[in-house]
Amino acid sequence: MLVVSIQADMTVFSKKLKVDRHTGDNLTENRGIESILELGFTGLVWVCGLSIVLILAWLTQIVFKDAQPAIQEFGLQFFTSQEWDVGKEKFGGLPYIYGTIVTSILALFFAIPFGLAVAIITSEDLLPTWVRSPIGFMVELIAAIPSVIIGLWGIFVFIPAFKPLQDWLYQNLAEMSLFGRNIAIPLFNTEPFGSSMLAAGIILSIMILPTIAAIGREVLLAVPKDLRSASMALGATRWETIWRAILPTASSGIIGGIILGLGRALGETIAVTMVIGNSNIISTSLLAPGYTIPAVLANQFAEAISGKHIGALMYLALILFIITSIVNGIAILLVYFMNREQISH
Repeated sequence: MLVVSIQADMTVFSKKLKVDRHTGDNLTENRGIESILELGFTGLVWVCGLSIVLILAWLTQIVFKDAQPAIQEFGLQFFTSQEWDVGKEKFGGLPYIYGTIVTSILALFFAIPFGLAVAIITSEDLLPTWVRSPIGFMVELIAAIPSVIIGLWGIFVFIPAFKPLQDWLYQNLAEMSLFGRNIAIPLFNTEPFGSSMLAAGIILSIMILPTIAAIGREVLLAVPKDLRSASMALGATRWETIWRAILPTASSGIIGGIILGLGRALGETIAVTMVIGNSNIISTSLLAPGYTIPAVLANQFAEAISGKHIGALMYLALILFIITSIVNGIAILLVYFMNREQISH
C-alpha cells in the first residue's frame, strides 16, 4: 500500500509539473506597473537617440547653408587652391586641410605607443598596485587640464625646451650623405624658429594621450583572466601573452579609443593655434609653421564681415565635419570586420 501511495503521489506531481510547465507564469510578460515604466524608459531612450540624430542633421544643414556662397563661388577648386586673400575675396582651403591632417597624424604617431604602454602597465600586474594607480591617475588627469593652459605651457615651456632638438634635426637631417651624394630630406629642411607643425603634433599627442590610455586600460581589464592563464599555461611568456593573446582580443576597443583620440586631435583649436605658427604656406617640412581648420576658424570668424569670407570659413567647417565623418565610418568598419574575424576564429 505504501508503494502504491508513493507511485500515485509521483503521478500527480508529474502531471502538475507538466501543467505548470505549459501554463505557468512567464516573468518576461509582466503587464503591471513595471511594464509601464519599462515602456516609458524605452520611449525616452528612443527620443534621446533620435534627438541626437536630428540635432546633428540640423547643425549640418546650418553649416551647409552658410557655406553656400563659397561653394557656389569656388566649388571643388577650394580643395586645391592655396590662396587666401580676404581683401580680394579669394579663398582656398588646401593649407588648412593639409595642416589639420598632418598634425593629427603626428599626434597619433606619438600618442599611440605611449597610450598603449600606459594601458598595459596600468592593467597588467607588471608593477605593484601603489605604482600603477598613480600612473593611471596622473595620465587621466591630463584630460582635465584646459586646452588654453596646455597652449600656454607649450608657448612658454615646451617650445623653448624643444627648440634645440629642432635645430639638431635641421642641422643633421636636412641633408644626408648617401653613397657620396647629398640627399635632401624634405621633412626637416626648414630652419626652425620655434612654432611648427611638429610642435603642434606633439602638443596634440599629449592632449589625446589620456583618451587612448584610459579606454585601452578599461578594454584590457575586460579581457578574461582565463585567457591569460591559458596562454601562459601553454608556455607563453608574459609579453607573448600580452602581444599575441590580449592585444588581439582587445583590438576593437583599442581602435575605438584611438579613433576618439583622433577626433579630438582633428577638432582641437586653442592649444594648436598657440604653437603651430599660423602660416597658410604649405611646406613638406615638419619644422615649418602651419595652419589648421579649427585654428583659422578661431582666428578669423569673429572678424569676418563679407558673405564670401564667412562662407569660406563655413566651407572649412563643413570639410572638417566630412573628414571626421569619414574617419568615424572607417573606424566602424574596422571594428566590425575585426569582431567578425574574431568570431569566425
